[in-house]
Amino acid sequence: MNSIKKTETDFKDYIKSLGPGLITGASDDDPSGIATYSQAGAAFGLATLWTAWITFPLMAAIQEMCARIGLVTSNGLTCVIKTHYSKRLLYVMLALSFPAITLNIGADIAGMGAVCNLLIPAIPPFAFSILFTVLLMYIIIHYSYKKLAAILKWLCVVLFLYIIVPFIVTKSWGVVLKNTFIPTLHFNREFCEILVALLGTTISPYLFFWQTNMEAENQA
Repeated sequence: MNSIKKTETDFKDYIKSLGPGLITGASDDDPSGIATYSQAGAAFGLATLWTAWITFPLMAAIQEMCARIGLVTSNGLTCVIKTHYSKRLLYVMLALSFPAITLNIGADIAGMGAVCNLLIPAIPPFAFSILFTVLLMYIIIHYSYKKLAAILKWLCVVLFLYIIVPFIVTKSWGVVLKNTFIPTLHFNREFCEILVALLGTTISPYLFFWQTNMEAENQA
């Protein structure tokens, strides 16, 4: 009986400890990413599945590095760069990151608006985009960091759909395995563009700052 209670306690502690890494990893599956993956599937079928062997290790390694920076320094990535490197490098990083992050957020909100428009065609996408923008601003301003992190953590449960969906749709597992382990390359502009898009949407700049800041916040 004691061993069962200990197991339950350990599991609860483990669930409570989940936070920065889980949320940042889940945030990478953003609307713009889903749109990119959908376009890749629509245009090339399963031919880009093998890219997961490249994008996932890179994403995991970068998030690990950023997490360690936040844990060791208890500061965000911008502050760390400012402290240990020249201001010129900091300004270059900000000049490159700010438009990329801003456009990424815009693409995410536009994607959410487009999806809602598919569900309710009578309402234009921009109306949904405005609604989501106002809602997000209210939540970010109104809720504390801990409350917001707790909400985001439980929203990650919806990612289990990725495990369920493959088993309820018709597909050939042989073709899936082949395209997963045997790279398919098309030497044309469209295929090269989708490869760059997949790499860019999986390893997004905001993940570096988000992961580091969340770890630093948890140390505070």
